[in-house]
Parts: sequence; structure tokens; C-alpha cells
Amino acid sequence: MRLTQLFTKTRHNAPKDETAKNAQLLIRAGYIYKDAAGVYAMLPLGLRVMEKIIAVIREEMKALGSQEVTMTTLQRKELWEQTDRWDDDKVDVWFKSKLKNDTEVGLGWSHEEQMTVMMRDFISSYRDLPRSVFQFQTKLRNETRAKSGIMRTREFVMKDLYSFSRDDKEHDKFYSEVQKAYTRVFDRLGIGEWTYLTYASGGAFAKYSHEFQTITEAGEDTIYVHKGKKVAINEEVLNDEVMKELGVTRDELEEVKAAEVGNIFNLGTTKSEPLGLTFADEEGKTKPVVMGSYGIGPARIMGVIVERYADDKGLVWPAAAAPYQVHLVRLGSDDDVIAAADKLYKKLEDDGVEVLYDDRDESAGTKFADADLLGLPVRMTVSKKTLAEDSVEVKKRGDDEAVMMKLDKASFGLVGKE
Repeated sequence: MRLTQLFTKTRHNAPKDETAKNAQLLIRAGYIYKDAAGVYAMLPLGLRVMEKIIAVIREEMKALGSQEVTMTTLQRKELWEQTDRWDDDKVDVWFKSKLKNDTEVGLGWSHEEQMTVMMRDFISSYRDLPRSVFQFQTKLRNETRAKSGIMRTREFVMKDLYSFSRDDKEHDKFYSEVQKAYTRVFDRLGIGEWTYLTYASGGAFAKYSHEFQTITEAGEDTIYVHKGKKVAINEEVLNDEVMKELGVTRDELEEVKAAEVGNIFNLGTTKSEPLGLTFADEEGKTKPVVMGSYGIGPARIMGVIVERYADDKGLVWPAAAAPYQVHLVRLGSDDDVIAAADKLYKKLEDDGVEVLYDDRDESAGTKFADADLLGLPVRMTVSKKTLAEDSVEVKKRGDDEAVMMKLDKASFGLVGKE
């Protein structure tokens, strides 16, 4: 991608009503567009980041043997009435509407009910189990107050996975595998160091659930972490019983602010029983399917990455989430500089490197400031000065010093992808 072809532009200031650092920087860098409070559009650079995050999640979910689908946003009222979650007094985040025939419908904020009913068509015997299905789907939640930038919004993409098992033992095995898969996701995306498996309230689902919470001052939750055991307890369930179960004491726990990037629930038979999802076991007896629900928010991860990595110059992307790996800067408009920069651009692309090429007629100060704001892992600069040494200047984002690399040997592989 050449910057002269990119329709978005960087800006000096974010909207005055935007207080979250992640949204401020993403808006200034042209990654997202704020349409309304809690509603953001993904622009080309932001969409590439989202696609990178989603690709990592998808790969790990498929490695579990889970199959991908896309469910509908429109939700039938009667499904949710059967599980007592249609009433606004029970669930206060519904967006609801009516069809032209006056039928009331909801706009999906979650998909447990819908997925459960769908699976009635495909599960009837113990031979059909276990199964797991996941999707990346836009959720709509009527939050009272959207805040924290893209970390809490009214419209967002969620990866939600649902598991269907014969019994608790089979379910627990898969549940444990999802925990490991989530840990791999967060490690690969560069936030694993600060992300803790956290005991939390199970709400209407179970006594406890598990969250994955990333330590950040921008977080809305307070958790108590045990760094040695890499576990944490949400403030809402901090009590002697939980601490005893984890084998920790209060003085071993550190209080921190954190943002939830994923959660997993043991649903048991709370959905399958009221919605009639059953199977015949080996003896022909009818039993309810044991279920689990597992969510990750790609945009929330994106916001957390910004909060954890950004510096006073702008965004800083870990390689796995970066929209491009190299920010190629051309300084000057002399024919030899243009030719050398164009040649390097093609060479990197031929090598399979994703490159954002700043071919604009702007000053060095403007280009370097934009490179820092955009936050790609590596900046390569071609200028009259570097050509005098038949070289390109290479600088990793966040490093103080740049190095020179011979043009004929210039390779992203030599720079490193860490």
C-alpha cells in the first residue's frame, strides 16, 4: 500500500469528547472513525489489525476441532422467553425492534439460545457428540454508557464458541483445552505477559466462570493477581472459599486494574433443558446436552494492545497484530531516490513482506512523526544520505538508534520479527 493511495490521513487531535487513549490514538492515526458514542467504524488500517487478530483466534479455534459458522443478528423472542432472558429487567442490554407484521424481534447481543436451537437439528445421538461451533459475529448491546474507547462499545465483533458434550467429564476436558487455546492466542498477540486466568462470577450460568483479564490502567475491573501461579480473582468473588480453592492467601495477591479480553462459561444444561437439546445415550436414554460458552473480543484485544504498548509518540504494534510489518519512508523527490525506494518496495513485497510505502511529497519531520504515530514494527528510510552509502536506514519502532543496511542485502528477515 502506498500512502498516496490511502484515503485516510493522520491528524493532530482526536475528538474532544474522546477520553480513552486507545480511541484517541487510533482516530488520530486513521485506524478508526468515531460515528457516535460507543460506535466506531474500522478504516483500512484498523481493519487490517482486526483481520490479523481474528486470523490468530480462528487458527486456534480450528485447532480445537471447532467448526466456523455465521449466525443471524435477528433473534426470535420466543427462544429467549424460554430461558427467561427476554425481559429487560433480566437482561438490560437488548436492542429490540418489530417486523412489519408486528412480530417482536431482538438484535443479537449473544447467541447461546439461537445456537442451541439450531443444534437440535444435528444432535440426536451420543454418536453426534462432542461438537463445538464458533463464529465471528457483530453483537449489538444497548450499554447505558459506552466508554473506554473500542474496549466497550454498543456494536462490536465477538468470537463466540459453543461446545456440546455428553457429560461433565467430556465437557471439562474441552473446557480445559479452550483455556490453553486462549492462552496461546494472547501470547501470540503480545499481551500474554499481562493476561491472567481470572476467577469471576458465573452469574446465571454457574457458581464461577473464568475470565481472561489483561492488566492495564484503562481497565474497568479490579482483580487480585498471584503472579507466581499466573492466576487472579475478580474483586466480585474475592473471598476465603475462592482463595482456598486456588491455594493462595490475601497477602500474596496484588490489586490491579484490568480489562477483560475473554471469558468462558460452563453452561451445564441451563440452555439445553429449556430449549429441548437432548441426545440418546448408549442405552437409549434421553439426556440433555452439556454446554459451554466461550467468548473473545477482537476489538477489545486491539484496544488493550494500544493501551499496553503505545508511547508518547503514538501506536506501537507487536508483529502479529501490525497492519503492515514495514513502514518504508522515501525522503526527497530526486529520480535516484525515487528509483531506489520503488525498487526496495518491490523487493520487500516480492519477499512476502507487508509494506506501507510513504511516497508522499512531505518533509522528513512529517513523515517520521506519522511513522511513529502509525506504529509499524520497522521503519526503513531511503534518502540522498543513505544512497551515498548504497544503504537504507533501518529502525525498529521503540528503539532509539537506527542502523544502516546495504540496499542489495536489505531484508526484513535480517531485521527480525520480534
